Amino acid sequence: MNKKERGETWLVVVNPNAGSKKGKKDWDIISALLLKHNISYSQRFTEGKRHAIEITREVIREGYRRLIVVGGDGTMNEVINGVFTQDDCRTTDVTIAMITVGTGNDWGKMFGVPMEYEDAIKLITANRICLQDSGVVTYYNGTELEKRHFLNIAGLGFDALVVRRTNRAKDRGRSSKAIYYWTLLRSLFSYGHTSTEVIIDGNRVSNDTFSISLGIGRYSGGGMMQTPNAVVNDGLFDITIIKKMRKGEIIRSLKKLYDGTILDHPKIEGYIGKSVRIDSDPVIHVEADGESLGHSPIEFTIIPDSVNVICRSPVCSDKNSE
Repeated sequence: MNKKERGETWLVVVNPNAGSKKGKKDWDIISALLLKHNISYSQRFTEGKRHAIEITREVIREGYRRLIVVGGDGTMNEVINGVFTQDDCRTTDVTIAMITVGTGNDWGKMFGVPMEYEDAIKLITANRICLQDSGVVTYYNGTELEKRHFLNIAGLGFDALVVRRTNRAKDRGRSSKAIYYWTLLRSLFSYGHTSTEVIIDGNRVSNDTFSISLGIGRYSGGGMMQTPNAVVNDGLFDITIIKKMRKGEIIRSLKKLYDGTILDHPKIEGYIGKSVRIDSDPVIHVEADGESLGHSPIEFTIIPDSVNVICRSPVCSDKNSE
């Protein structure tokens, strides 16, 4: 297959361990459906953490420009990081679709990606493309400064603790929504707060903070809306800061995380901005798209209109009407 043929063929990145190994168990079903709907493809299987980043770089170098992620939000995040850390083409030359076999599907919810495999494949054949923003976060891992790209939401404080504990459970082969909610509840009673200074486009906000979310998309944690007003191509992060609260008050407010009214709470503040820096005492940890990263000081920047994705829902702003 030459480069021109690869450019017209889908490359499927399959995470066999996603969704308690659903990626492996259901691949025969998914591959048969791809053929049924006349999708020309090749496939690569990941073999561990960060492997999807390497695969993505390799296949773009080989000439592939259309990628299907068979996995969860974490696999999507690795593919995105592969796209942004290669130098063979512009990121906007690449189109990404998803067939979800993970447990959360938070990025997919924003774009109306169906959970049913055949419906997700029909969406790919419809070839409706949205150009969305992406984010980049720089943080410390010990004394080392590191960087990560993300498509959906980054979380700090309590959110990062829940993700870290959930990922440890996944590494032990325990992956389900029940495990996630148990981890969330257990973390709630062990986590306190952190004194933070958040600088949003030069404006300082100081708080005793429970958690911070920076959203390009709206959904995280299996359907929670911590950034309910986010628009994926407005060139802005939606930032939600949950200030120090009593445990009982947090539990009573959980409903607001699911019905989109979180910003109505008097101890929750919402902002928008293009660049964000977060300092804290003690250090505060960060996750992005469900991937555990490092700690403060942390900086975020938005990269507008930088990723082509297959979508169904009209979630993008109509810039031509502005």
